[in-house]
Amino acid sequence: MVGKHLSSTHPPLLPTTEEDTVNRLRLLRSRRVGIATYRRLLDEYGSADKALNALPEIAKSAGASDYQTCPIGVVMAELKAGRAAGARLIIQGGADYPETLCEIPDAPPMLWCLGQTSLLSRPMIALVGARNASSLGTRMAKRLAQELTEAGYIVVSGLARGIDTAAHHGALDGGTIAVQAGGVDVIYPVENTQLAHDIGKKGLRLSEMPMGLQPQARHFPARNRIISGLSRAVVVVEAAAKSGSLITARNALDQARDVLAVPGHPFDARASGCNMLIRDGAQLVRNAADIIEALSATAAHTPELPLPAPEPAKRSLRTTVALHDLILSRLGPAPVAEDQLIRDIAAPMTMVAPILVDLELDGKIIRQAGGLLSRVV
Repeated sequence: MVGKHLSSTHPPLLPTTEEDTVNRLRLLRSRRVGIATYRRLLDEYGSADKALNALPEIAKSAGASDYQTCPIGVVMAELKAGRAAGARLIIQGGADYPETLCEIPDAPPMLWCLGQTSLLSRPMIALVGARNASSLGTRMAKRLAQELTEAGYIVVSGLARGIDTAAHHGALDGGTIAVQAGGVDVIYPVENTQLAHDIGKKGLRLSEMPMGLQPQARHFPARNRIISGLSRAVVVVEAAAKSGSLITARNALDQARDVLAVPGHPFDARASGCNMLIRDGAQLVRNAADIIEALSATAAHTPELPLPAPEPAKRSLRTTVALHDLILSRLGPAPVAEDQLIRDIAAPMTMVAPILVDLELDGKIIRQAGGLLSRVV
């Protein structure tokens, strides 16, 4: 199963000074500034410093008169905590930032990394699955991980219980990357403390979240899109019909990645998600050779699609107010893809994008992973 091709925004230029890095981190950590807003502000103002200076006025025009940007002390404390943990901050556009992650539209502008960042330059495959995995499932995940690393691939997973844990153990000596939902210095679950330390020495742990942040439920879907974004393919070993692993599989399809699955017994609920994926077109996996063969076939049939050129658009105050009301009327608590919203209201993206920034800063809409929007109710 192969996802559709999505064009992506070119990353902002790499910071040239330490002060610029601090300002970019302040901008990204400021209230109501998500990834899309961060990029739009940098594009519009040309630097993080200018964007920070303009942000309170932007928020005021959107009705938030008491808006304050992230204090510099908060960012300096985060940088200090990163150094104390032995972690490195890598920035999109830099030499160490993985090219595969740049291909997705909501790539994290910055990543905290702990371990061997050189692994990010090698081909990666994600292995994900159930936390309450069966004995057969964990054995399969460990064997696949070992075989993939022997073939030269890095195994990416989420450091969760069950399949993730087995995949990391199987790939530990050959190369594995753990993408964490909280801060890179916060190990969750606790029983994987030793495994996390081993990955930090032999492999790589990374996170887009601030240092010291305890993971919450809403952080895991965002983490999943990084797992799939890093990887050339996502292999689901065991998963229920409604599970985080299927969220990762959907992310992979949206990101034009291959999705593969290990079949299971129809009576085992832990295999129902995998069986559904296979029914819907995912490649059936018996061993690592099946995965490698599927990747080779995809590479031979991947067309290059041109990026659409942006259309210029003019905005009057009346048009802005009308679009503002129209967007809010089309959004509800259920997430809607930004592309779908723009098609529904039949307005140019160049007109809609600044209004979405205003609504996001005003706290009226929420931007979620995968380019989804929902209204705050």
